[in-house]
Amino acid sequence: MADLDFPVLRPGATIGILGGGQLGRMLAMAAARLGLHCHVYCPDADAPAFEVAQAVTQAAYDDRAALETFAAAVDVVTYEFENVPADCAALLAARRRVLPDPAILATTQDRLAEKTFVASLGIPTPAFAEVNSAADLARALETIGRPAVLKTRRFGYDGKGQARVAAGTDPAAAFRQVGGAPSIVEAFVPFEREISVVAARGHDGRIACFDVTENEHGDHILRVSRAPAQVDSGVAAEALRIATRIAEALGYIGVLAVEMFVVPNGPGQRVLVNEIAPRVHNSGHWTLDGASVSQFEQHIRAIAGWPLAEPVRRGRVEMVNLIGDEIDGYAKWLTVPGASVHLYGKGAARPGRKMGHVTRVFD
Repeated sequence: MADLDFPVLRPGATIGILGGGQLGRMLAMAAARLGLHCHVYCPDADAPAFEVAQAVTQAAYDDRAALETFAAAVDVVTYEFENVPADCAALLAARRRVLPDPAILATTQDRLAEKTFVASLGIPTPAFAEVNSAADLARALETIGRPAVLKTRRFGYDGKGQARVAAGTDPAAAFRQVGGAPSIVEAFVPFEREISVVAARGHDGRIACFDVTENEHGDHILRVSRAPAQVDSGVAAEALRIATRIAEALGYIGVLAVEMFVVPNGPGQRVLVNEIAPRVHNSGHWTLDGASVSQFEQHIRAIAGWPLAEPVRRGRVEMVNLIGDEIDGYAKWLTVPGASVHLYGKGAARPGRKMGHVTRVFD
């Protein structure tokens, strides 16, 4: 459904971005290309996005006075990460339009609410159950079976807040491993491939999806993405249908990513949804150099009320994350044909920290 009262921004308007990491940095760079300004709000003094924004606010997410001033200085607010404190989002939404809508955060911040929402759409997910105690976990395992994965309902990413529950694992020990926090247990999925779809939805209800992307992880961190994914046309069509259905059901405005597993299904395959990311996504970084429009520009277009572009992939594309001290080898990529180097301007390289990425366009 179209939002006919959507305020369309003019060049020179200011977009407020909550979060100053690499995603915020690339959003600000995409906005500048379109003649739009960005004001980045982040608690971190060395936030990478501060370097490329017209205005910055360094303050805590619960600093009411700073949030009030920020809201007065921008025309619309978006975010680069989904764990925006609810009070922060509510305060800003009372003063400026916040996109995607903060109500969506209530679903996507909570793994149980998210899985329940996806299942309510008739979209398959791994079997799951709510866990609030070791006894809950023990009961759930009787139905879901082992191995399984226990995850905190909130604030987990890149493998944090998770515990694998294998045969012989004491449920109480697994529950202690996630800090005894409200959790969800999911059946372990023997997947053949991990894929994702990055989709954009505009205020007019139009949805534009990038090609299905295949992802490789190491230590729970995305290492490599390739587009298009090496899946058959039926699997690709189903993945695109699922992402479109989710964006429509949420009434989403902006870019989101849907991560999925491709699993055996008799002689064929089927797709299960793993999770939704209500923002631009690491698996969509290939679009910066490998498509006619990037995921970052699509997001800016959507929240500005501008028409979405129709993405056209420029051949076969690969994105490689530079993690931790891998950043020290950035120079070797500078002379590789078809490669583009993106460095995030972060300080110290730590294990597991995403410091940059490289995209390569083939064919």
